[in-house]
Formats: sequence, C-alpha cells, structure tokens
Amino acid sequence: MSDREPPRRRVPGPAKPVRPAASRRPASGKRPAPGKRPAARRPAGKGRARTIRLGSPRPRLRMVSLGLTLVMLAFVVRLLQVQAVDADAYAAKAEKNRYFTHTLTPERGRITDRAGVELAASVDAYDITADPSLFTPKEAGTKDAPEQAAALLAPILGMDAGKITAKLKTPDTRYVLLARRQTPQVWKQIKDLRGALAEKATADPGSPNVLAGVLADPSSKRVYPNDELAAGILGWVNAEGKGAGGLEQKLNKELAGEAGKVRYAQSGGRRVPTAGSTETPAVPGSDVELTIDRDIQWAAQNAISQQVEKSGADRGYVIVQDTRTGEVLAMANAPGFDPNDLSRADGAALGNAALQDAFEPGSTAKVMSMAAVLEENAATPGTHVTVPNRLHRGDRLFQDDIDHPTWHLTLNGVLAKSSNIGTILATGELGKTQKKANEVLHSYLHKFGIGRETGLGFPGETSGIFAPADKWSTSQQYTIPFGQGFSINAMQATSVYSTIANNGVRVQPTLVRGTKGPDGRFTPAPKPKKTRVVSATTAKTLARMLESVVDDEEGTGNKARIPGYRVAGKTGTANRVDPVTGRYKGYTSSFAGFAPADKPRVTVYCAIQNATRGSYFGGQICGPIHKKVMEFALKTLQVPPTGKGPARLPVTF
Repeated sequence: MSDREPPRRRVPGPAKPVRPAASRRPASGKRPAPGKRPAARRPAGKGRARTIRLGSPRPRLRMVSLGLTLVMLAFVVRLLQVQAVDADAYAAKAEKNRYFTHTLTPERGRITDRAGVELAASVDAYDITADPSLFTPKEAGTKDAPEQAAALLAPILGMDAGKITAKLKTPDTRYVLLARRQTPQVWKQIKDLRGALAEKATADPGSPNVLAGVLADPSSKRVYPNDELAAGILGWVNAEGKGAGGLEQKLNKELAGEAGKVRYAQSGGRRVPTAGSTETPAVPGSDVELTIDRDIQWAAQNAISQQVEKSGADRGYVIVQDTRTGEVLAMANAPGFDPNDLSRADGAALGNAALQDAFEPGSTAKVMSMAAVLEENAATPGTHVTVPNRLHRGDRLFQDDIDHPTWHLTLNGVLAKSSNIGTILATGELGKTQKKANEVLHSYLHKFGIGRETGLGFPGETSGIFAPADKWSTSQQYTIPFGQGFSINAMQATSVYSTIANNGVRVQPTLVRGTKGPDGRFTPAPKPKKTRVVSATTAKTLARMLESVVDDEEGTGNKARIPGYRVAGKTGTANRVDPVTGRYKGYTSSFAGFAPADKPRVTVYCAIQNATRGSYFGGQICGPIHKKVMEFALKTLQVPPTGKGPARLPVTF
C-alpha cells in the first residue's frame, strides 16, 4: 500500500454570491422581460403574490407643459392685443388721463368814452379749478379730503362748503371749476395755504396736503372803474364772461375776441414742463369807443339822480345829443345800478330805462304838430288863434292845464303857453276833413321817428306805440296833437328836437364812434342815416318859436334860461299810464330843448316819472335840470355864445 499514492484532498473554491430569492430565475429558466420586475413570491400559505406597479411621470409632465403653454399663449395674445391691435385706443386713454386741454379765455376789449377814458375794462383774474382724482382716499391719504379742502376754501371763495365738496367728489373726471374770475389776491391766499400744507406733509408724512389738487387757470375779470356811471349804456358781463346787458351784450362778438386752447401734461396736480405742450393763442377782443363824454355823463347822472330823489319819483332820464352829428353825449338813468356788484342791484333799475320805457310825451310833442302846420302852410307864427276855456270835440270836452278866460294868442303864443286847445285848433287846419288832417299829422310824426326804432339797436329798446291814422279813436284824433294817445322813448323825444336844431334833417342817433382791433387799427362806425323831415325854413321858424317858451315871461320854460346863451325848448306834463295797473296814475314831467338857439350845438331832454313830492309840472322840475346839464355841456364842449339877442315873436294879439 506504500507504493500507492495517497488520496487527494478537495480544496474548496471561492464562494459564489447568493442571489436574493427575488432575483433568482424562475423554475422555467426564463429571464424576466426587460423593464419588468420579477414577481415577488407570495408567502407560503397565502396564495399567489400581488404585483405593485409605479406610475409613469411622463403624462403629468405633458399636462403641465400644455397648461404652461396655454397660459403663455394667453399672455402673448393679450400683449399683442394691447401693443398692436388696441395700441391707439390705449394710447388715447393714457393721453386723456395724462394730458389736459383747457380753453384760453381772450382778453375782453375795453369800452371807452370819446376821449379814450375807460368805462369798462378787464383785469387779471383766475378761475379756481380742481382735479377730483387727487381727492380720493388713495391719492389724498385721508378719507375726508374733499370735506377738509372745502372747509378751507369756502371762506376764501365766499362759497358754500357743501357745494365745493360735491364738486371735489365728481366721479370720472380730472377737471372741475370751483369759482370763476377770482382776484389775484384770492389765488395767492389759496396758493400760500397749499404751500403751508405741503411743507407740513413733508415734515410729517402722516399729514395729508388736502389742497394739492386745487389749481388755477389765468383768466380776466370785467370791472367798471366809474361804478354806476353810464351803467345803463354799458350793461354787464355774466358769470360765463358773456355780455348780458347793454352794449356789452349788443357788441359781445366784437368785445369778446376769439378763444384759444392749450394742451399740456399734468401729474400730481402739477404741470409737467418737460412733457411739452401745444397752444393756440387767444385773440383779444376789440376796444369800443363810444360817443359818450364821461364828464357830461356825470353831470347828467348827478342832476337827474338828485331830482328823482327830491321829487320822490319812480325814475328819470336825461339824454344829451350833438345836434349836428347825432352822437349821444350822455344817457343817464336814475335810479341806476353798479355793474361791479349786481347782487345789490334793484331789479327794476337794471337796463336802460331811457330806451326801454314807453311813455306818453305830453306837450313836448306839440313841436311836431307845429312843424306840420308850418310846413303845410296851414298857419304862420303870427296867425291869430282864439283859445276858449273849454273845447268840445267828438265825445269829449278838452281843456288846458289851467282854467283861463278866452285867450287871444298867436300860433307862437299857443306853443309858448302850451295850450292843448290851441294845438287842436291849429292841427285841424291840416285837412279839409278831420280824417285828412289825421293822415297828414301821422305822416309828419312818423318822419320824425315816432313809432319806429331809433337806429341804436339797443337790447330791449322799445319803438313805442303809435297806431295808424285810420285806427285812431275819437279821442285820439284830438289828444295826439298835444302828445297823449301814443307813446315814445326818451331817445325818440330827443331826436325830434335835434332834427329841428339841425335845420330839419334827422340824423340817426349813435352811441358808438368806432372800434380798435388787436392790431391797433381804428375802424370808424358807419355813417348815420340822414333824413329830411321839414324844410330849413320851417326848422328855423320853430327854433324862434321855441325860444319864446324859455325867454318870454309868459312862456312855461323860463327856468331853463342860461345867462349869455339863447335857449330853445318846450315843457311837457302828461298823464302817465301806471305800468302795474294799466290805468292813468301820476304824471310824466319833461323838458326838451337845444342851444344856442340860433346856432344849435347841443340837445338836452329830461323826463321824470311819477313825481310825488313838490311840483309835477315839467317846467318846474325838469327845466332846472335842463339848464344845469346844458350849461355844463356847452362849457365842456367850449361852445361860445352867439352874442345875438333872442327872437321876440309875439305871444298874444
């Protein structure tokens, strides 16, 4: 056994890793499909094991990607709509909110008298405005900014705080007008107060500046330096800056000029100077030069105001006219008003009563009847007229203003003593029948301007009431010759006497001499219309007859005498129709005349309505006014006396 090899020992090899049970091949020897996990073995006794599968993330990623794509697409579509499709519309909205367009009010033209003295002018002013968007709680930093601002502004602007608050709360706007045409002093008060609040807000951020949104636009304010002087002629300007009465209304287009526009950017209630602006300048209005002489206007207004107050009358008027040119040198009313402060004016005093009142003229109209008689050669100044104490005509019994025995007067004496009966008898000679006489008289009164507009074109002017001859009632046939039964205004009455003074030629009255445009060029007013009414011979004869009224001791107008001057004139005392009741109540007292009688230059007419104290006769209360105003006018115009003695026509026979 020794020569036999010993048996080999088996040496164990390296250990093989043991696979987990789950990784072992199934008994079938097939490998699991790629990407799939081998099914876990079910525990013994439990039946076959359930397979657990994990979800794939890809569908979710696709859904998220699709959602993000849709959102981005919506943003892109909206961006394209805003920046491309609706770009202009949004740009316009942005500009509308950022840019403001305001009207630039032109400077209103001045109104001056014939010497260039200002009667109406415009001064610097400010329209106080606000931006309501700056008074919201978000912008102002306080809930009651409108109320706080209104409480501060109300005493400065003289307005109700509630109204200011309502304007500051106006929705959907960035511009409201708080007050028009405030003085520079008012705007300075507001600006100083706003500055003080701004400094306080800077030091204390919690303190809001409630006036930050209050702004101002430059404007102008109408002022009348002479207060009530010529107010009836000038009129006034309303809150919108438009003429609302008198020549301010009639000549509004010429005076107002043309408005301009300015467009600028604004932020936080302040103008942005670097954002640029566009401006169309306003064109100033034209200056208007009147025929009025300020000094003569003052004398007339002062005289009539004193007499109206002294007589306890309702009102009165005085007109002064250049007999050669028809230019009105003065037109005064009493009581008057101050166009600077209409809140204190009496409504009945507004306007121009000298042109707007219609009244029966009374005996001042007898000069037209005498003109017709002389022009038709029905009588001469020396024709004898027997005047009884009473005269029966139609269905009435006529009388003069005083009881008297039978008068033996010349035609000149009929006018000098202002006899109603004598005038009826004289005009009865104008035709073979009363109807024909009426037609002739009507034609002359119409040529003198009765029943027609004066030509001034003044707002509210009346042409009076004057019926055709065939419509005259039985009484009118006999009352119209001595000035009752028809109505006129004061300018018509003045024009009658100026026509006689101008050798029988009626010159259409004028109030405007011309206009001066922004370029400084003066444009004279159109020449007035001239109409021959009676012959020069008749006019001169009437002038001598009217001298007897003033110069003769038996005349009714001797209180109108002016030492050194020959004065022609006529008194009037007419029954007055009460405008309230429509019945006769009280009297219209008047006086009309011109001087120098032999070389006329100035006509003055005065009328007082319903004098209740003292005398109501025209010669007594209007004669002195005529004298005072005429004397002042002659001296102002430097009209020398003629040096000739008065005409001495006989009054009686």
